[in-house]
Amino acid sequence: MSPFQLTRTLPEDATEADLRADVLHGLTHMPKELPPKWFYDARGSELFEEITRLPEYYPTRAEREILIDRAHEIAAATGARTLVELGSGSSEKTRFLIDALLPELDSYVPVDVSESALKGAAEALLAERPGLHIHALVADFTRGLALPGTPGPRLVAFLGGTIGNLLPAERTVFLRSVRAMLAPGDALLLGTDLVKDEATLVAAYDDAAGVTAEFNKNVLAVIARELDADVRPDDFAHVARWDPDREWIEMRLRARHALTVKIPELDLVVPFEEGEEIRTEVSAKFRQAGVRAELAEAGLGLTRWWTDKEGRFALSLATAL
Repeated sequence: MSPFQLTRTLPEDATEADLRADVLHGLTHMPKELPPKWFYDARGSELFEEITRLPEYYPTRAEREILIDRAHEIAAATGARTLVELGSGSSEKTRFLIDALLPELDSYVPVDVSESALKGAAEALLAERPGLHIHALVADFTRGLALPGTPGPRLVAFLGGTIGNLLPAERTVFLRSVRAMLAPGDALLLGTDLVKDEATLVAAYDDAAGVTAEFNKNVLAVIARELDADVRPDDFAHVARWDPDREWIEMRLRARHALTVKIPELDLVVPFEEGEEIRTEVSAKFRQAGVRAELAEAGLGLTRWWTDKEGRFALSLATAL
């Protein structure tokens, strides 16, 4: 068996088609909105890596702390021979899990929409772990997923608190799709950012150096480049606010003055009033009881719950009910 295989389930033009559809829908919707996945072109990915190193942005450090401290417990609890990672990106944090699961681990199945990210991560992993088999999937895990025939038990990891970017109904659909992937003995490892004081939460999404503001505005740069839109990021201000009722952070872009954005590729003209906003991200924060309830609704039972020492972030282990 080759140490690296790559399977593409997304059509080559899927990204372009999805961008067009999302921008057309989002900028004609009231209120206006754009999905956060469009932050992540090459520049956006660089900015996010910078965000993870900022003093205000605790989630990455907190999750890494849990993985370092608990990876061997996770390995012992699951006995996984295949590790599947949804939205794997650079697979940087996953190395702690992989090393804890070795030598019993047979296969790592990273899933991402970026073929270049998958190839880069695989190259780095195999350089140090030549006995590992990697079967990468270029796929959108929110659309359902057919996993390759790797040995069980499988551990499906969804890290980074990314589940918080899904709205509650979307989380239900997603968790049910994960449940459908799991055979007896398989498990889900889920990363969730936890509810905490408003000041800490808002600072994590509105840092003093302005990196998150640039990251937020990068979605406009993507639209300008890919769809020939005449939008200027400087015409919008970055906004991050805490919604205490829904217990989530919202990132928005607020028009600094009245303007009109023309998008010839979509034959679309979008007017903005001064102060009008585009919602670009929801980042839900969780409590253990809520995570347990959402897992149970999807047919999954919470079996283990780990947090960092300050109780800021959690990794939960769930199995099929």
